[in-house]
Amino acid sequence: MTVETTDLRPGHRISRVIRGGWQLAGDHGPVDRAQAIRDMEAFVDAGLFTFDCADIYTGVEEMIGEFIADLRARRGASVVDRVCVHTKLVPDLTRLADLRPDEVTAIVDRSLKRLQVDQLDLVQFFWWDLNQGNAVDSLAVLKDLQAEGKIRTLGTTNWDRQKMQPFVDAGFDLASAQVQYSVLDRRPANGLTDWAAQHDMQLICYGTLAGGFLTEKWLGAPDPGFTFENRSLIKYRLIIDEFGDWEQFQTLLRALKAVGDKYRVSLSAVATRWVLDQPQVAAAIVGARYARHLPQTLQTFDVKLMPEDYAIIQNVLDQANGPNGDVYSLEGDRSSRHGRIMKYNLNTNPNDAVHG
Repeated sequence: MTVETTDLRPGHRISRVIRGGWQLAGDHGPVDRAQAIRDMEAFVDAGLFTFDCADIYTGVEEMIGEFIADLRARRGASVVDRVCVHTKLVPDLTRLADLRPDEVTAIVDRSLKRLQVDQLDLVQFFWWDLNQGNAVDSLAVLKDLQAEGKIRTLGTTNWDRQKMQPFVDAGFDLASAQVQYSVLDRRPANGLTDWAAQHDMQLICYGTLAGGFLTEKWLGAPDPGFTFENRSLIKYRLIIDEFGDWEQFQTLLRALKAVGDKYRVSLSAVATRWVLDQPQVAAAIVGARYARHLPQTLQTFDVKLMPEDYAIIQNVLDQANGPNGDVYSLEGDRSSRHGRIMKYNLNTNPNDAVHG
């Protein structure tokens, strides 16, 4: 088994499976912080050296920063240099109208401080409402910080082609777009992948396992409804509802399990492999609190899906109701059931965070 890698831009190499950090944030269930930090080393040693986080994932940048500092102290710079961390910059909805350039700079400086690094490998930009404020000016600040060496590569998150086009037209080099993409949610195929190919942009995909729904845990399980303590599960249960009813979802799990049994891998490995094989996909993000499921995650690189395997999966997908529309169109409607569970103001004052 060889862990696959790819380059977003020359000199910016990533593992094609990225260890996700959203589940480590404060409102996604209890986390043994010390254990989570210790387990990060297992991912690096296994070849999954790329980590995903965000300025708005409460406490996650700090956890990765502690890991990096400890790894540097114990194993030296050569090992730390292998680690690649992707973060995001997501200004609060309430700040968009009059966000100042120095505030954007302060958010970047805060991420550098939290992660205990001199350069952010990838900053993925998002703006809740492009009708408010001036997103182009804020992204221009990031471009300037890139020129200063504080940022290596720029990307976006949760935007489809229509929202990215003005930034591309303005001359920004956007290497990647982080979007939700899974065997349950194929909205990126509705035009984004073709557009990305035309603009030298690759997709980094989250929701690959739908918050854990695309695992053996849910195979044969009764419909849990929509009440969960974990907001991530609510989000992806809503996606399942767009896909079809619970029995239709179970049919998909059975199809993935049948393919997985053929190769003696988990159904989650098949689901991840399916995403990695889609056009323009650079990497799939697999969320993890700890390393206990790492062996199953690595099975992704043990399987090569054949046409007959795709046919089994596609037969189920052809019966799906959705999700329909563009990337993030459901979630971007703040009045919808998808939008109502989102949190839009998760940043503390960035100046206070950096200097306080």
